Amino acid sequence: MSLLGIVQDVNVSTPKLENQGGLEMNYNRNKKLKQITPETLVVGIDIAKEKHVARVVDDRDYEFGKRLIFENNITGFEQLLAWVSENQEAYKKTHVILGCEPTGHYWFNLAYYARAKEIPFVVVNPMYVKKAKELDDNSPAKTDTKDAYVIAQMIKDGRYAVPSLQEGVYAELREGLKIRDQLSNDLQITEGRIDNWLDRYFPEFRTVFKDLDGKTALYTLTHFPLPDEITAMSASSGN
Repeated sequence: MSLLGIVQDVNVSTPKLENQGGLEMNYNRNKKLKQITPETLVVGIDIAKEKHVARVVDDRDYEFGKRLIFENNITGFEQLLAWVSENQEAYKKTHVILGCEPTGHYWFNLAYYARAKEIPFVVVNPMYVKKAKELDDNSPAKTDTKDAYVIAQMIKDGRYAVPSLQEGVYAELREGLKIRDQLSNDLQITEGRIDNWLDRYFPEFRTVFKDLDGKTALYTLTHFPLPDEITAMSASSGN
């Protein structure tokens, strides 16, 4: 069975998670809002390749303390949790929810770390973040600190989603399918370049070789990419 077929079978049989980090995965905005209570500390995180920025608000959009800048590694994640715990204790918050704008693949490490620690983790739509940035200062300018605050606001307003984080064989198959797609795309690009080369410099090649994947065709292209290299040879020279 092909990798695509295996993944399709897995998608059918993968167990549906009812909750993740204490949050239900499939529910409407009203239910999302109910999970943001006066005891909730909302942490908005702006994601980057090497360093993230976090800010915290409560259910009334009141911001606590200063921002936190932490690295995208285990040391930085531990620093984040310590900072969150300090804020929880200082402002008497019993519940916490982390959230970010899913930027490329840079948010995966933090998301899986939060899941391992059983801390609720959510994501917000990047398009909504872009539109919401102008509400406070009437400026679309982007800064890490501003984005983190906007993300926290959106989570507080129930405008978030709970990501489906695959683990084990399901995560491996998803990654395998992505790599397969990338290799297939690279192969198509390479074949297109070869076709372009043959059309421009060696149009006679296809009158002899119909299949570019054949051993003789590949050998010929490797050692004699131009027709004059063949015509310069004699039948008895052997080189």
